[in-house]
Amino acid sequence: MHHHSTSWPLVAAALVAGGLLLAGCSGGSLPSFGTSSEPPPTAPTAAALPSKYSPEELVGRWGFTSYQKESDRTRTINTARGLCRSPYVISKGPSGGIMMHLADQREASEVRLKGGPDGKDYIGPDGPAGDPQDRVILSFDGRVLITRYVDPDAASRYGNMVYVRCGPRA
Repeated sequence: MHHHSTSWPLVAAALVAGGLLLAGCSGGSLPSFGTSSEPPPTAPTAAALPSKYSPEELVGRWGFTSYQKESDRTRTINTARGLCRSPYVISKGPSGGIMMHLADQREASEVRLKGGPDGKDYIGPDGPAGDPQDRVILSFDGRVLITRYVDPDAASRYGNMVYVRCGPRA
């Protein structure tokens, strides 16, 4: 019987190894973390790069509207110019950012200008550039700012958001 007892640990080891392999295959069934859970703390290396724009460039009064189709861009910019009677006001935030609304938020919150590793510039809450709450700056020439949300759902609902700087009152 001595021979039999030496093979038992081998069988047990094979069963354990087989079980581990099976567990590895079913990795897809692990709980997935949805967007509602708190994001893990980000390492300082993931911090945003400096934006090529400064907050001062965005502070002010803006005519604001949006478009979905690229063909509507010029017409939308002209529409935004006419909306300065009830402008969207971007003010300076308490800690060096600017006050703007995030998607679906009624209250403005402080956001930052962030440079992304892709060379694009973003506006959004603290954290790495390209966060779903961020909007990417599609173009900005000092007078006309066009942004779009990173989050695909918000982007499809809000479209390309056009801000045209309101001139001083005539």
